Amino acid sequence: MSILITICARGGSKGIPGKNIKPIHGRPLIGHSIKVAQQFLEKHDGVMELSTDSAEIKDVARTLGLDTEYTRPAKLATDTAGKIEVLYHVWKYAEKKYKRKFDYLLDLDVSAPLRTLDDVLQAFTMLQKDKKALNIFSVSKAHRNPYFNMVEQKANGYFGVIKKGDFKTRQQSPAVYDMNASFYIYKRAFFEKESKSAITNRSLVFAMKHMCFDLDEPVDFLYMSWLMENKLLGFDLGY
Repeated sequence: MSILITICARGGSKGIPGKNIKPIHGRPLIGHSIKVAQQFLEKHDGVMELSTDSAEIKDVARTLGLDTEYTRPAKLATDTAGKIEVLYHVWKYAEKKYKRKFDYLLDLDVSAPLRTLDDVLQAFTMLQKDKKALNIFSVSKAHRNPYFNMVEQKANGYFGVIKKGDFKTRQQSPAVYDMNASFYIYKRAFFEKESKSAITNRSLVFAMKHMCFDLDEPVDFLYMSWLMENKLLGFDLGY
């Protein structure tokens, strides 16, 4: 069994300039994902690859133990490029470079570092046990529920709940989850089927029991940094 771990970090972030290498809690943001990848590879056979178009990000990653010759093509380094396309490209590159076929791909998102090695290991075990599943991704329990307190505009111009159901409280409504973007694990079959989306008809989810959110705006970075520095995450990152 062989695993490819991908860390994708495009240059030119607009929401948070320099986000991927911006220091947070004692290391560049990308360093948190590299650390978990290194821990994972101590337990499973595999390799790690960086997908970036930025020489500066490559240099920083190299100081953290991730050295690569791969450069993401310009057409896959835009705001509109899909993540699955990016993964396909680096997957093909890695198989050619290492002359091996990977059974799994684990993608650790740089922008959502609030994960532990145990989270990833548990999710990986879940995916291995389900022979029909194509992939698994991390989620968090949603604070809003489309069966109870999320509305959309209907054809008549008025508003109603998104999902139909006769529920008196949010707690009675079916559990729903937010994709928190922290990690995705794919089986080889996912790529062989040339799937276009991480959400398939055979996807599993791993519900994190602790806080996890991704960094989109400068205030997100400030909030996460404050939580880390003041040890208010409610869990230990493990490194």
